[in-house]
Amino acid sequence: MTTTEQEPRLIPDFGEDTDRKMAFIASKGTLDMAYPALIMANAALGEGIEAHIFFTFWGLDMINKKTMHDLKFTPLGNPATHMPQGLGGLPGMTAMATHMMKKQIAELGVPEVPEFLQMIVDAGGHLWACKMSADMMGLGEDDLFDGVEGILSATEFIELTDGAQIIFI
Repeated sequence: MTTTEQEPRLIPDFGEDTDRKMAFIASKGTLDMAYPALIMANAALGEGIEAHIFFTFWGLDMINKKTMHDLKFTPLGNPATHMPQGLGGLPGMTAMATHMMKKQIAELGVPEVPEFLQMIVDAGGHLWACKMSADMMGLGEDDLFDGVEGILSATEFIELTDGAQIIFI
């Protein structure tokens, strides 16, 4: 193959009408782990795919009114930051890393977590809280982002998303 030739892109054809469904399980509440589920759900919605996000364990921080505006990013224990691990534990490193990540996200024009959640809801996405996790943390529906449709058990979520592609983040 010459440098001017390219392999054809493989793009699946789901036809005009699709009942395709995707479900994302958001289990972590750090700034760097909030965006994968939001970006993927938003992309799915943009392709006309039904999208659900199930927030469990620390993922509830993303939809908890008290914590959703202040998610942090820590380089400590994260080898993907490409920095010596000893530096991650120094005082002020989490604040600095969080500030830098928020700045990079803003420069890309990506909305902050609460705004992104609202975009997903406005596009027809579905947000759900895990009952066991909410009970463990003493959270009720009033404590959660207004776009959350309810607090469900894992079994209820599995039934609701029957036939969906499940992606655990």
